[in-house]
Amino acid sequence: MGLRKYIDKIKPNFEENGKFAKFHSTFEAFETFLYTPNRVTSCGAHIRDSVDMKRNMISVLIALIPCFLFGTWNIGYQHFLSLGESVTFWQTFGYGLLKIIPLYLVSYIVGLAIEFTFAEIRHEEVNEGYFVTGFLIPLIMPVEVPLWMLAIAVAFAVIIGKEVFGGSGMNVVNPALLARAFLFFSYPSKMTGIDAYSGATPLGTIFNGGSVNELPSLMDMFVGTIPGSIGETSKIAILIGALFLIINGILSLRIIISTFIGAIAMSLLISDIPFYYHLLMGGFLFGTFFMATDPVTAAQTNIGKWIYGFLIGAIAILIRVANPGYPEGMMLAILLMNVFAPLIDWCVVACNIRKRKKRWAAAERSAK
Repeated sequence: MGLRKYIDKIKPNFEENGKFAKFHSTFEAFETFLYTPNRVTSCGAHIRDSVDMKRNMISVLIALIPCFLFGTWNIGYQHFLSLGESVTFWQTFGYGLLKIIPLYLVSYIVGLAIEFTFAEIRHEEVNEGYFVTGFLIPLIMPVEVPLWMLAIAVAFAVIIGKEVFGGSGMNVVNPALLARAFLFFSYPSKMTGIDAYSGATPLGTIFNGGSVNELPSLMDMFVGTIPGSIGETSKIAILIGALFLIINGILSLRIIISTFIGAIAMSLLISDIPFYYHLLMGGFLFGTFFMATDPVTAAQTNIGKWIYGFLIGAIAILIRVANPGYPEGMMLAILLMNVFAPLIDWCVVACNIRKRKKRWAAAERSAK
């Protein structure tokens, strides 16, 4: 209560004609982060629900915590494994925490600074969307990525991926994936699928001409005790977070199911590697649950979601098999379908309109 009273006391300084009025957007961002806004709809509301953007964003952050915790431990595990040392759980986790904290500091400092700057320039509220994006970006990066590269990638993703389109809710592609794609094409030596501590990732092994027999065991890939991007290695952690979001009605089951169908179908059609390996390798599961289902950049119509998800799964496997130069096909598949999602929805709506016109015309003829 003391914090609430203090915020109410200094709030007039940040409102119109206040001493710090030009920082109104920044102040409001911190206030709404700490407390639910006390403004209510006075008229014209058709739907009343406890679910809002803040609750959705917090739910996604909670769902990502298992990936964060396991990824942090796995950083230390891979490091000490490469040295042949046996240490305690807390030493392993502590080492990973020291490696991952700088990535999050860069992600949030750079990203939020840009968000606040654009909000002040436009005299708009700071949207909660970047709190999820800022949490996602380090999870899909190799832990050894230089901080200055990460800062450039974050700036590129926020400015080019979001702000030029009008900010959160208006972006065409997923900003977190755009940051990864920027590093992938600008600094490929840091994103080749090779871990600095213990060697090649599963996708890196396939990229270098390896066979299924050279891959880690299915159990290792499922548990996540393998090299790879921080949040993508443990499929158990990913599934725990995804289940939480599905129960809360935040993820689209149409997109998830169709993505699996597309990937399995394409694997059976063109790949020598069993489909279940493709599902466990790289960022397929993480991308399916936390990237492809992004409500802003995904298809919006029900039929469009089936098409959108199927094409993501199919294209991801197609890229992996047909173009080994880009072993992580999931990233490119999602970004490509982000661009085509509006077209898919337009085609679905146009098709529905034509069907309705035909029904109306048939009804008019029968009436005569």
